[in-house]
Amino acid sequence: MEKTNYRALSTLITVFFFWGFIAAGNSIFIPFCKSYFHLDQFQSMLIDFAFYFAYYIGALILFIVGTQKGKDPVGKWGYKNSIVYGLLFSALGAAAMIISVYLDVFVGMLFGLFIVALGFSLQQTAANPFAIALGDEKTGSNRISLGGAINSLGTSIAPLIIGFVLFGSVVVTDEMKKELTTDKVSILYICVGLLFVGIAALFYFSKKVPSGKIIENDKTEKSPKAHKALASLLIMTGLLITCFTPVFNSYRTYEAKQIAKTEKQLESVKKITSNDATISVLQKEIETLKRPLEQKRMLWLIGGLLAVVGGILSSFVLARKKKEGWGAMQYPQLVLGMLAIFLYVGVEVAIGSNLSELLSKKEFGGYSSIQTAPFIGLFWGSLMIGRWASAIHAFELSKKMKTILTSIIPFLAFGLVLGFSAIMGHEIKDLYLYIICVAVLVVGFYFTQNKPAKTLLIFSLLGVIATCIGIFSSGIISVYAFLSAGLFCSIMWPCIFSLSLAGLGKYKAQGSAFLIMMILGGAIIPLIQAKLVDITGIQKSYLVGTFCFIYLAIFAVWVNKILKKQGVGLD
Repeated sequence: MEKTNYRALSTLITVFFFWGFIAAGNSIFIPFCKSYFHLDQFQSMLIDFAFYFAYYIGALILFIVGTQKGKDPVGKWGYKNSIVYGLLFSALGAAAMIISVYLDVFVGMLFGLFIVALGFSLQQTAANPFAIALGDEKTGSNRISLGGAINSLGTSIAPLIIGFVLFGSVVVTDEMKKELTTDKVSILYICVGLLFVGIAALFYFSKKVPSGKIIENDKTEKSPKAHKALASLLIMTGLLITCFTPVFNSYRTYEAKQIAKTEKQLESVKKITSNDATISVLQKEIETLKRPLEQKRMLWLIGGLLAVVGGILSSFVLARKKKEGWGAMQYPQLVLGMLAIFLYVGVEVAIGSNLSELLSKKEFGGYSSIQTAPFIGLFWGSLMIGRWASAIHAFELSKKMKTILTSIIPFLAFGLVLGFSAIMGHEIKDLYLYIICVAVLVVGFYFTQNKPAKTLLIFSLLGVIATCIGIFSSGIISVYAFLSAGLFCSIMWPCIFSLSLAGLGKYKAQGSAFLIMMILGGAIIPLIQAKLVDITGIQKSYLVGTFCFIYLAIFAVWVNKILKKQGVGLD
């Protein structure tokens, strides 16, 4: 078994930390923009859309460049230099953000965030296969889990640090976020830009981090050209644009303007009278206008989803018939893994994004926006809990010690998450019984035997069970069930990544770019669930998550058979 290069790994995981740390800044930036620029909910969601869509575009650009030049850019530059270039590119995005904040241009801010995320796309395209390459391929998912654990730590402590720097307090209310000034936002992104440059320097001058250049021993194909894969992805991109354009344009139609006008009228009426009849008439008028418009938007969004799913599955079928011209997509584990990453990121973001709406309902506690904060924090903290437990296997410890730590670390991490919430001034007594869900996670780990496919299968099935319990129950049981999906999602990324890249050889960098493209799921799946809320209600909308988990379970079984057939079994 190849030994893990811990010296290089310790430097590599710093970039995982700052991905989480910097992304957490959006939790402050989004409500600021919504208030400062007088945006509606959809317009504020464009911040997240720009961020996630950039991952897809960035990885697609890398692939196009590699296809045209006949040489994969990341493979040519090496993993180390690719991360450095990505960090510097993100620094340019931070500079664009600073300029846009100074000029009070919201579109410019979206562009700046888009550039930051483009840099993240290059960094992640290099960092994930780099983590696998720093040791035995069979334990590659554990090293990615370690990076994920550090990423979650950055996400958890960022609100405390950013809150203290910007507001002089770790307790940050929604009102404080809305009153944030442009000067302080500029300071935030100046610090962010300096961090990008500083980490880039750390990587560039570090002698313990190898170049990570891919040596091409396979002479059967001179370069990883993939014109058929490129054509498939360009068609898919065209269909996505075709489907999303009507959705965006629908917010400028006469019907949309009438809805906005009536909603303002309703707000005014509520302030000056308690006449239920007048309020009811206005509410019915809004519903009458909104329902057909929302249904049309839903159809277009589903069309976008089908464009991605159909594009990937059709590529899978065509590549199996004739491999030539498909590059990394000639490997079925990679193509099926693309869809798995798409759905995994989608379900993770969708569950977290809709928790606030769920918790505001009377049957789920009727919590205010401030009261929902510890629950949402626990969902994202659940990712840290699971990743910390999985990361234990990244270290060369005895089997007995790993077993002991697997039993202890998740509960310690749970205590840490509750501690963060308490420090931020939140009431946490409603979260104590969640320790039962953490215990289920620990039991699940004992059945996985540290095997990627088995781990993915078990936790996908637990995800199906959790979402079904959440849908068909109510109260705190339902809330805990949806929150626990964060625990079961926590270890999926490294499992999917390592299974999808197994046996790809010189195509690993290209395959990694394809997988990073599929972070696109974070831009599409949450929008579909959000629209489904308007049609079926918040609870039933979580069926979206159930279907995503079902595919992930199928993928776990399917990919294990594929890899064993190729003689590359990781389990």
